[in-house]
Amino acid sequence: MVAKDIPLNQGCLNPVSISVPEGSILSPGEDAAVVGGNVLTSQRVVDVILKAFGACAASQGCMNNVTFGDDTFGYYETIAGGAGAGKGWHGRSGVHTHMTNTRITDVEIMERRYPVVVNRFGLRDGSGGDGQYKGGDGVVRELMFRKPVQLSLLTERRARAPYGMAGGSDGQMGQNILLKKDGRTLGLGGKISIKLDPGDTLQLLSPGGGGYGAHNESSNGTVGKPAEESIQVTGHGAGGSLTNYEQMQTSA
Repeated sequence: MVAKDIPLNQGCLNPVSISVPEGSILSPGEDAAVVGGNVLTSQRVVDVILKAFGACAASQGCMNNVTFGDDTFGYYETIAGGAGAGKGWHGRSGVHTHMTNTRITDVEIMERRYPVVVNRFGLRDGSGGDGQYKGGDGVVRELMFRKPVQLSLLTERRARAPYGMAGGSDGQMGQNILLKKDGRTLGLGGKISIKLDPGDTLQLLSPGGGGYGAHNESSNGTVGKPAEESIQVTGHGAGGSLTNYEQMQTSA
């Protein structure tokens, strides 16, 4: 919205007046039950502001909060998704957006320290909204538990899709699925706390970002996209993210 990169600057807010009515969702009473202000509510507020200015399509609007544990340990992570596209750019895939700055635990460390196996972790191909500029793809993350745990999920965009803008398509909604060891498949909804048995698997599909602009085909019938955007890792390799990071530093 500033049109160029600038340092963090509190002075940018000097001409802005913020009015939040008492008793609203952003200024609830003392007896209201509230949760997830930073990890969920703030996400949706940013989308609302960007939509009001027509700046870009909706991002995943969620941090996909996952917690599990028992009386002896607890683990918490947030999971990335798709960013919304805007005029002149495609949305990024597999990233946190807006109000977030967390980094997920490396697979090797997670599996060594906790009773869980990461069966799958990669991009959710095609989950970003279509358009002249495509929304970013969400991710797929599958966690299989090796001992009984209590699992809790706090997620959004499971009932309403991240919207597209200026003729762009919506991104796909997220899904939380429980794959039981006995073969049953259960939909968990957006928010739940449930006991899991050894061998049960959580499959979390995070939302994609909305697309921007009416679908625009290039001369060869394909949607134009920058070359660097076409190279996407759709799963974690044996080397792990730490190895990939070191390789990138070496090649830079």
